Amino acid sequence: MKLLVVAALLCGLMVLTTASDYRFNMSSGCPHGWSRFNLRCFVYVPRSMSWGQAESMGGHLASVHSSDEYRHIQKLTGDHDYKETWIGGSYICQLVTFVIDGSSFHYTHWCPGEPTGGNQNCLQINYTPSKCWDDLECGVHRPSVCHETPIKTQTDV
Repeated sequence: MKLLVVAALLCGLMVLTTASDYRFNMSSGCPHGWSRFNLRCFVYVPRSMSWGQAESMGGHLASVHSSDEYRHIQKLTGDHDYKETWIGGSYICQLVTFVIDGSSFHYTHWCPGEPTGGNQNCLQINYTPSKCWDDLECGVHRPSVCHETPIKTQTDV
């Protein structure tokens, strides 16, 4: 248990260290280096971590609400050769609906035959040459895409 707490503290420290450069782009309301799509800010995190480590770093792993939003998320992975990447889906009580930030996925792009379930409870994108979705064991290390709500800007008011 102590090791888990230490790991969580180290992840948090890493986030705070990188977040110290959290300048906001006032035109988008997003932190520097993040991109805005509709009402949310997104960032690709290239560091490979387990799904749980990625989710515990602050904010949330990205949920997907439309095909346009998914294309935006996927573009963020494009500069990194469309690597298999965590987004914010996981089984909750063995339901097939994947959620993380309290919202439902209104759009999905599952590979044929997916999700398979079992001990594969977390969601990766860019699976196979088709770049579709796959459920995977949560302890596997992957980069991730996170989201947060932007600060209000003059154009939002």
